[in-house]
Amino acid sequence: MRYSSKYIRKYGLSYIAAFLMVAMEAVADLLQPTLLSRMIDDGVAKLDQSIVLHYGGLMLLVTAAGALAASGRNIVASQVSQRFGSELRSDLYGHIQSLSLGSIDKFDRAGLVTRLTNDVTQLQNFVNGMMRIFAKAPILCIGSLMMAIRLNPSLSTVLIVVVPIVAVLIFFNLKIGFPLFLRVQRAMDRLNGIMREYLSGVRVVKAFNRFTSESEKFAGVNDEYRLSSMRAMRRMAVFNPAILLTVNFGIVAVLWIGALRVDGGQMQVGHIVAFVNYMTQILFSLMMISMVFNMLVRAKASYSRIGEVMAAESTMTWTEGVSLPAGSEGRIDFDRVSFSYHGEDGAPVLKDISLTILPGQTVGIIGSTGSGKSSLVGLVMRFYDATGGAVRLDGADVRKLDPSLIRDKAAIVPQKAMLFSGTIMDNIRWGKEDATEEEVAAAARMAAAHDFISALPEGYQTKLGQGGVNLSGGQKQRVSIARALVRQPRILILDDCTSAVDAATEASIKQALREYAQGLTCLLIAQRITSVMDADHILVLDGGAVAGFGTHEELMQDCVVYQEIYRSQIGKEVGADGATA
Repeated sequence: MRYSSKYIRKYGLSYIAAFLMVAMEAVADLLQPTLLSRMIDDGVAKLDQSIVLHYGGLMLLVTAAGALAASGRNIVASQVSQRFGSELRSDLYGHIQSLSLGSIDKFDRAGLVTRLTNDVTQLQNFVNGMMRIFAKAPILCIGSLMMAIRLNPSLSTVLIVVVPIVAVLIFFNLKIGFPLFLRVQRAMDRLNGIMREYLSGVRVVKAFNRFTSESEKFAGVNDEYRLSSMRAMRRMAVFNPAILLTVNFGIVAVLWIGALRVDGGQMQVGHIVAFVNYMTQILFSLMMISMVFNMLVRAKASYSRIGEVMAAESTMTWTEGVSLPAGSEGRIDFDRVSFSYHGEDGAPVLKDISLTILPGQTVGIIGSTGSGKSSLVGLVMRFYDATGGAVRLDGADVRKLDPSLIRDKAAIVPQKAMLFSGTIMDNIRWGKEDATEEEVAAAARMAAAHDFISALPEGYQTKLGQGGVNLSGGQKQRVSIARALVRQPRILILDDCTSAVDAATEASIKQALREYAQGLTCLLIAQRITSVMDADHILVLDGGAVAGFGTHEELMQDCVVYQEIYRSQIGKEVGADGATA
């Protein structure tokens, strides 16, 4: 991951400090069995109380030093891991924000949520453990081996058998565990996806009384996650007992060999006690190493998933220093524009579109579902880039412009009204952060939202739930329109944004927009033909291609697709000359 070096540079010194404290703690642990051996062989066996007190005091001092080092290590590890987790989560979130929609579309939304939460937590826990027990385990293991060999080389033959067996077990632990925990994370993605889908569509679920089927769907995915987790845990659960059994066999062998040699006068009791303690420390350290690899397996899976997002590059580029001409008026040119969501090899959504929208014009865009209306205006906002031809804003190719420059001049009311947690005032001020209360109220009046907002107990300070769930569909659309209008843009795009309001309210909004849109370039997408009939020009799309462009009267004369839409919605026959019968 390209961000790895950043975190290494930032937290490297803290890790070194924690490592030194861990080393000090490990040395304290390694000294204890040797001191105990001396106390037994030189003090207890010879009934010399002064030697017992001397070595007992040394053991207390060593223990105190180890405890201080452990406390310092815990403090450093906790602070670093929490800061690392918070910073990584912020960097990941910021990187997702920087990606173009084309790049984001490659990832499942639930998967991105899991990466921001569970996967970051796994790495955070790994960093915390790495600065605490992970660094201590190898030091303790190697140190115990060296001290045991130094103490009694003949007993060390037991270690020649035990250590390789444990190393093989740890290797298979890592090899088997990684793909299993990768499946667990993917199962969690699916679980999050089902939960998000249900929560976003809870009203529909209740309206159609589909709670049982949704519960069954959730239970299926939940069981899949449970089974994946159990399968991973079951496989991994074999290794720790196997390591424990191997080392305990080694301890039994040490006691058996030691007992024979003590009887023969070849070994002291203190040496056996110390050697058993070192074997216990080796067991403890190997168990920690096994736990390290268990966490490493999970962290590695999370690291690779986060790395996938971090490695994703925005498909959108621009030329530094290129800006919109001074006095930008809002002219839009489509020059033989083609577009596909899957690049040049994908099926085209828009085909060879050429037209010019002059500053101050209101252009209605109409066509059947899937004809490419929203895709067309998405190219103006530079949500996506054309795969063929060029879209120009005031003569400048939008592909050379920083998207923020375009979006400062334009505002869009999306087809699906999206509001955010916070007050109604906050949501409208999304369009203009420093808007005054008067500007917010004026925008709300133009959007026919002021009356219903004022009728709420807290008015503009009414708190909205996630997605504005406590407002109706029409109310959300009107707040979205107000959010765009308060921006006072040069280009206003209304993407079928009045589909959920009644005809009278729509007429009121259109009248306000007519007055507001003087000199403003307005693109009006609609399903209802009555919404675009009075536009300066109407663009008719059919299958991603231009079927007609002109005024209502011109299209009634020349455009068969427009005539069919008119006939299906208005219910009147259109004659050969364009007259209605």
